[in-house]
Amino acid sequence: MPDTPVLELEHVTVQFGGVVAVDSLDLTIQPGEIVALIGPNGAGKTTAFNAITGVYKPTNGCIRFKGDILEEDFPQGKMRKLYRGRDAGQYQKRVVRTPDEICRLGIARTFQNIRLFKQLTVFENVLIAYHCHIQANIFASTFRLNHREERRMRDGAMALLDLVGLADSAQEKADNLPYGKQRHLEIARALATQPELLLLDEPAAGMNPQETDELTSFIYDMKERFKLTIFMIEHHMNLVMDISDRIYVVDFGKRIADGRPEEIQSNPAVISAYLGVQA
Repeated sequence: MPDTPVLELEHVTVQFGGVVAVDSLDLTIQPGEIVALIGPNGAGKTTAFNAITGVYKPTNGCIRFKGDILEEDFPQGKMRKLYRGRDAGQYQKRVVRTPDEICRLGIARTFQNIRLFKQLTVFENVLIAYHCHIQANIFASTFRLNHREERRMRDGAMALLDLVGLADSAQEKADNLPYGKQRHLEIARALATQPELLLLDEPAAGMNPQETDELTSFIYDMKERFKLTIFMIEHHMNLVMDISDRIYVVDFGKRIADGRPEEIQSNPAVISAYLGVQA
């Protein structure tokens, strides 16, 4: 029996007014894979990530996590007349989850523009993420009845910083870290939520070639250490081709290709839409 996919998008459409940002997108990610989502600027990549993580709700379609429905929706109200995507009428359920619920289920993400708590310390940034699984209620927290749980979280945050090579910077403000280390910290904070699926939105954005090489090794190391499945948006093709097991390509919100890196590199539709037209 094949493994249940970690993530499945089935006919997922995200429409804003009359603009279809993601158009009936289908994709599947298996446990332990590193899968990249690439395409030109404005192709709908980050919108797809936002739908998976609950920031946006699908206008139509279904998203499954480990075989269970994560989100499902269909055109309603005024959108029934405005809807310009495909596959309308196939879905009748409405399953909506908030980003914090999705995070607790085991999906974490980073952002194209780093979103650290820059005036807090490196340690505090990671410690905050541990609180998504906190068991104590407001009463226990007020009277410090959860001190053992707090100690476990603090010890866990420090151990994670040590693992990712940031322990020496634990008491520095996040804003004082070099850019590459801020990227590492953002990934470490995502790891503190104990994800099974990690979404990376342009992790190498703004990095020089050396930093990109270091990040590639870091991502792969974290994937192995934490037994992660990784779904990544990235424009640095060297990183994408070096690290990805499979690649999906989108253009104008639609999937135009998928396959192994060597297949994508030679795909005429991809070359035309994204990598540049062959001479």
